[in-house]
Amino acid sequence: MTRTELFHTYKSKIFQLSDLEEETLKSEPFLLDRDEKKQLDIYYAPFEYINPDAKVVIAGITPGLYQMRQSFEAIRDLKDATDEEALRAVKQRGSFSGPIRKNLVTMLDDLDLHRHLGIGSSLDLFGSANHLVQNTAVLPYPVFYKGKNYNGSSPDMIRTDLFRPYVEGTFAEEMAHLQDALILPMGVNVRRAVELLVERGLLNQDRVVSGFPHPSGGNGHRHRIFAENRDAMKRHIAEHFKRHPL
Repeated sequence: MTRTELFHTYKSKIFQLSDLEEETLKSEPFLLDRDEKKQLDIYYAPFEYINPDAKVVIAGITPGLYQMRQSFEAIRDLKDATDEEALRAVKQRGSFSGPIRKNLVTMLDDLDLHRHLGIGSSLDLFGSANHLVQNTAVLPYPVFYKGKNYNGSSPDMIRTDLFRPYVEGTFAEEMAHLQDALILPMGVNVRRAVELLVERGLLNQDRVVSGFPHPSGGNGHRHRIFAENRDAMKRHIAEHFKRHPL
């Protein structure tokens, strides 16, 4: 399942690029939204694929520059593929890529997610078991604050008007397509955005696992936060898969 309207608009522009340098990616042809006063820019990247068979959703803040470049590379490498095949490959290659993936997999395996999904390791979710997961972001397109990757807190994600159509629109609609999938928000800022949708009646609280820290290596509190919430998260995941067995 794909949301291909924007992809149809931007696909040819991606193929026409002479390079994938930062100034090329973060340029006017790919600019979606901007708040000059708050120094926020949102650029297009092809992260539209929705996996209708996903049993778990791993939700981050927003793709960064690294993921943006990875997504463009995937599209260019798959020039002869169908739109759906290309966009599915983007999700597999670009989502939570880089060092963050190792930290994420370590924590997910500690919560026994892989056991409930019937796979050897949560690392398989980025390979052979990719059909079981929807890797996504509350802000689905790359956001930059003062030219740097946006971290979800400054400015406040759920109080920023520029973000509202993405949080309460695009992301909420994506979750509605995946009605029984367990949702794992990565970090406090993503959790707050997801809880806003719960308060608005757009998401069922039972689907949301609370307390998972953002797996970035820059998050010095992740080990403590994970330890404090580990047992409760482990119980929640086990209970969810009792209600929704594979």
